[in-house]
Amino acid sequence: MRYRFLFLPLSILIFSSCKQSGPPAGAGGPAPAAVDVMIAGMDTVPQDIEVNGTVLAQESVELRPETSGRIIALEMEDGAVVSKGALLARVNDAELRAQLRQQEVQLELAQKNLARLNQLLSINGVNQADIDAATSQVASLDAAVKVTQAQLDKTEIRAPFAGRLGLRQVSPGAYVTPATLLTTLQATGRIKVDFAVPETYGRNLKKGMSVFLEDMNGNSSTASVSAIEPLVNANTRNIKVRAVLQGNDLVPGSFVKVRLRQSADGILIPTASIIPDALSSKVVLVREGKGKFVNVKTGVRTADFVEITEGLTPGDSVVVTGVLFVRPNAPVKVRGVRTRSSFTAS
Repeated sequence: MRYRFLFLPLSILIFSSCKQSGPPAGAGGPAPAAVDVMIAGMDTVPQDIEVNGTVLAQESVELRPETSGRIIALEMEDGAVVSKGALLARVNDAELRAQLRQQEVQLELAQKNLARLNQLLSINGVNQADIDAATSQVASLDAAVKVTQAQLDKTEIRAPFAGRLGLRQVSPGAYVTPATLLTTLQATGRIKVDFAVPETYGRNLKKGMSVFLEDMNGNSSTASVSAIEPLVNANTRNIKVRAVLQGNDLVPGSFVKVRLRQSADGILIPTASIIPDALSSKVVLVREGKGKFVNVKTGVRTADFVEITEGLTPGDSVVVTGVLFVRPNAPVKVRGVRTRSSFTAS
């Protein structure tokens, strides 16, 4: 009987100890992550960028002869301004001129013979076959004259447009071929500037928009976009752009800095809100009290913010602090709503 009474208090003590070792009353797992959010909305996205550009003449050409021969006339001076069609050089054409004269005489004789045959045909003094042969001879000689004249034209090197000549590369009497560079010709007046911008900025490029140029000496000028390449370079992911300006001292081939100042409406969120991923970027949204991870595409970046081009809509609650403590679909506690101005660097 004594052992029975001792066992009862011992069992009560063990039961009490086991009960006290369980979880405290009211415990339900980890506490929700405390976060701050910012309501996504449309805002002005600054898109000022600076890229390198190359100055080009509006028209530029390397002047080379179309035929081989010896230079017999050279009417070009280094750096001279010439008009369109001006004769700059002539290759020896004596043989071609003699050939042309011979063909012209033969053509004249054939034409007179055809005229006499036509007169005889009216009185049945000749048959139609003779007329046809004479007509064919006239046509053949006329074609030969035109071919020789075209060959003669190739012995002359003329300015294809008005502009300024470069440095002369040959002297009178030199033997030249179609591979020989005589000089260069650059159009004066309008100047082109070619540059490339990342495809991220391409959607806001507009024909006629202004760009700002600065040369190596710090001189500034303004140009207007004249053309935009309709495709993106697959290797660089850049878009080629061309701008033009009037009457400037920029030298073709020189380097300039090109600044584009533009803005567009878009969604901006703090840079720290972005979770980098191997394949994409993610942000955390608060929906129905839980953290939702969504993929986004980013655009323009500034010191404090990044543009979201896909994945967010105005009104979304974006987690801006405590991002690293949020688990997918886990409850979150919103401490407060932040504004864009509270993230701007001082």
